[in-house]
Amino acid sequence: MKRIDLKKVSVARSNTIRDINRQIVLNYVREKGPISRADIARETNLQRSTISLIVSELKKFGLIEEVYGESSGGRPPALLTLPTAQPIAIGVDLGTVRTVVATCDLTGRIIEREEFETRRDVERTTSMIIDSALRFIAKNKRTIEGIGISLPALVDARDGTVLYSPHFKWRNPQVIQKIREATGLSVTADNDANAAALAELWFGRPEIRDVRDFILVFIENGIGTGIVLDGQIHRGKGGAAGEFGHMRIGTDAPVACAADSRECWEAFASERAALARYLRGAGSNDGSGMSFIELVGLAAKGDKNALRALRETAKYIGIGIGNLIQGLSPEVIIIGGTIVQAWGLIEDEIRESAEGVVCLGIGPTRIMASTLGSEPTLMGAFSLVLADKFASISI
Repeated sequence: MKRIDLKKVSVARSNTIRDINRQIVLNYVREKGPISRADIARETNLQRSTISLIVSELKKFGLIEEVYGESSGGRPPALLTLPTAQPIAIGVDLGTVRTVVATCDLTGRIIEREEFETRRDVERTTSMIIDSALRFIAKNKRTIEGIGISLPALVDARDGTVLYSPHFKWRNPQVIQKIREATGLSVTADNDANAAALAELWFGRPEIRDVRDFILVFIENGIGTGIVLDGQIHRGKGGAAGEFGHMRIGTDAPVACAADSRECWEAFASERAALARYLRGAGSNDGSGMSFIELVGLAAKGDKNALRALRETAKYIGIGIGNLIQGLSPEVIIIGGTIVQAWGLIEDEIRESAEGVVCLGIGPTRIMASTLGSEPTLMGAFSLVLADKFASISI
């Protein structure tokens, strides 16, 4: 049973139940559409008349549309689905190397996108994001409802304040405030791992959407974790929960983490660590011309040094995951980021290493790769806008 915080409780108003029922119907259409009115009524136990009234309201405001299914001899069945004709949100994936600004519809389908190199100068990067956002807004007048931003930083999600980015060394940058002022739109931000975890809840495979407790381990140049407890992102005090990339797991790592330590999980298990191991094995110190994707390609072709570097890195990924399982006992651990492109080469090492850390008696935790594709953090940026819209629909 959850403890009720009486300071946050408000008495239900007369329209609260109607708003909740709209959310229920809209989310059924999102998750199970195309779906008939009869199926929604059957699954929700709402009266058919209530469903019809809500559907009419949602259609009027362009939140759902009607399509016709295949006929089995009589009149084709009328089915409800989300509209896909117009952009509803702007997503900004502010990455360590590149930034993507894109629009999506209510289903999260990308409609348009722009991409540019991320600058360490926060003012320059912010200006480029604003320019892209304004172009999209000008093209889609009155349809864009908000902007979601995913970035590698500590974010206080209560007010969208970016507190600190270890990679860029940005302290209290006014990124969110300036984008909000320039566009006049609502802007929601979160760190990349939390955003990717939200995307798993929103767009992930059904077996993940139904899981109440899981951890998303996001691995690229660094490591971040998004923690989902009871179906909600757990942010902790000041949004600092999930910074497991900086837990100590050893000494003398092949690279320093973003905080200049060689003892952190990130320093042992990131893509940079894998590249450093490969270069050391090749007798080279210059890795400026090699990407992680190229390393994976070499390993896939049977390059022994590349395979060794990936599998050594996988061992440390597993050690960190074992610690997460030991401490939090989630149902599932999902691994996301570019690292999943090497999943077939490192899966066994990760599992074996994690199992070696976990004490006997703790129930099994599934470990799997994300199925969100190559841009989970962009999908997370979209999710920041869409999740709020679907959770707070009021007409």
